[in-house]
Amino acid sequence: MRAVAIHTFGKPEGLAIVDLPDPSPADGQVLIATEAIGVGGVDAVIRSGILGARGFEEGHILGSEIAGTVTAVGDGVDPSWVGRRVWSFTGLGGGYAEQVTAAAATLIPLPATLSAVDAVTLGSSGMVAHFGLRHAHFAPGESVLVRGAAGGIGIMTVQLAARAGASAVAVTTSSAERGGRLRTLGATHVLDRAGDGGQDAPSGYDVVIDIVAGAATPSFLAKLNPNGRMVAVGAVAGFPPADFGTAMISAFRKSMSFATFSADTVPEPDQRAVTAELLAAGSRGELHPVVHEVLPLEQAVLAHRKMAAGEVFGRIVLTPSGA
Repeated sequence: MRAVAIHTFGKPEGLAIVDLPDPSPADGQVLIATEAIGVGGVDAVIRSGILGARGFEEGHILGSEIAGTVTAVGDGVDPSWVGRRVWSFTGLGGGYAEQVTAAAATLIPLPATLSAVDAVTLGSSGMVAHFGLRHAHFAPGESVLVRGAAGGIGIMTVQLAARAGASAVAVTTSSAERGGRLRTLGATHVLDRAGDGGQDAPSGYDVVIDIVAGAATPSFLAKLNPNGRMVAVGAVAGFPPADFGTAMISAFRKSMSFATFSADTVPEPDQRAVTAELLAAGSRGELHPVVHEVLPLEQAVLAHRKMAAGEVFGRIVLTPSGA
């Protein structure tokens, strides 16, 4: 089978198509013929080496989220899974391939009316957005700022916050055109990337969900209301400055809090239950998958170039040839 692996950490050009033996499912696993592969920010972070390539080696296959059809099962797995369309979270790798093994415990049957492409657009992004808002102790009637709202997690956070009764959902994005599209998904105020502008935008926010991190982190902490909570669910711009906690101590009397959130801390049964609910909501038209582009697996480099250039609104999805 063909897969996309990291040949050299760094730029998108470090990705390469490789030919690998067809995999076989081990005990407790299934084999999935992939139809859609989500391309996410975590893939770019791993590929770039921002985190020092920790735990990853050259030859690592990217991709954490797939949808497709089960073609075989390992020992201990109900054979009735064969032939079923499923969504699966594969961890921090293995998804950029024509065939993928996955733990049977991670499978979610796809609603009949939901495409594989839409499934990988809604799935993990929606789950991270859901639990990110929960980690921030968001409550109906509170104001929310989504930093980096044009990506998959940001778009889902906008939709879920609006759906849950936020008093305001402000977004940072790079253009008025993107801002207009985010308004159709539930945003009430559109700000520039620095978090400024926006007619009648709130002067502060109860919750900031940050997908970006990086050098500007302290300036977004300053936008919190008293008792406000900022949760970093991504770090596509890298680490914040080493002294970013100074902004919190300097505003001690506001009782602000900062936290990180990783889905790794959520029990798998809870992840699956929420993801299944989100996929069902998508099949009913209650949530809207935003697909930027569908590209063949061979164009994974192009997909990562587009992400690096900030060209993507929503999700890029890879599909094997013939899928």
